[in-house]
Amino acid sequence: MDSYKIYRQANELVHRCKSRNAHDIADMLGIKIIYRHDFKNLLGMYTYLWKHRMIFLNDRLDDDLEQMVIAHEIGHDQRHRELAAKSGLQEFSLFRMNNSIIEYEANAFAAHLLLDSDEVCSYAKQNYDVVQTSAAMNSDVNLMLIKLREMINLGYDLSVPFEHDSRFFKEIRK
Repeated sequence: MDSYKIYRQANELVHRCKSRNAHDIADMLGIKIIYRHDFKNLLGMYTYLWKHRMIFLNDRLDDDLEQMVIAHEIGHDQRHRELAAKSGLQEFSLFRMNNSIIEYEANAFAAHLLLDSDEVCSYAKQNYDVVQTSAAMNSDVNLMLIKLREMINLGYDLSVPFEHDSRFFKEIRK
């Protein structure tokens, strides 16, 4: 996995769109978001069929969770579109990362898309802990931990106090 390439891809989209809003970025990319009321445990999924890019999204998500799920699915669009094209409707195991580089890449992409590195550093300089920084940035703690881990991979002088829970999105109840 190339942390720098993921960081660069996500931040190029933010720069082009002039926003970290996942809805705006999906719209700019031409990805159609389709809300589904029949998803029970599934938060979202990405597909690429007949040159159409789509995110199916559980319609019971709150705004912050919806942003994370869309950003994660945009990560699949940007990093794994060929996998979705080969199999049609692709249900990636959303935010389950045990032994899955694909899911970790989508999560790292989402973390870079939604969380500004300079803002994260600003909170760190003010001695905010991970939980406080996550709350201040309206982020899940686990997504913040992924962001911090990726920032360390990019050469930032930060410490990560504990590992993210690889099942964190699986545990979220709508």
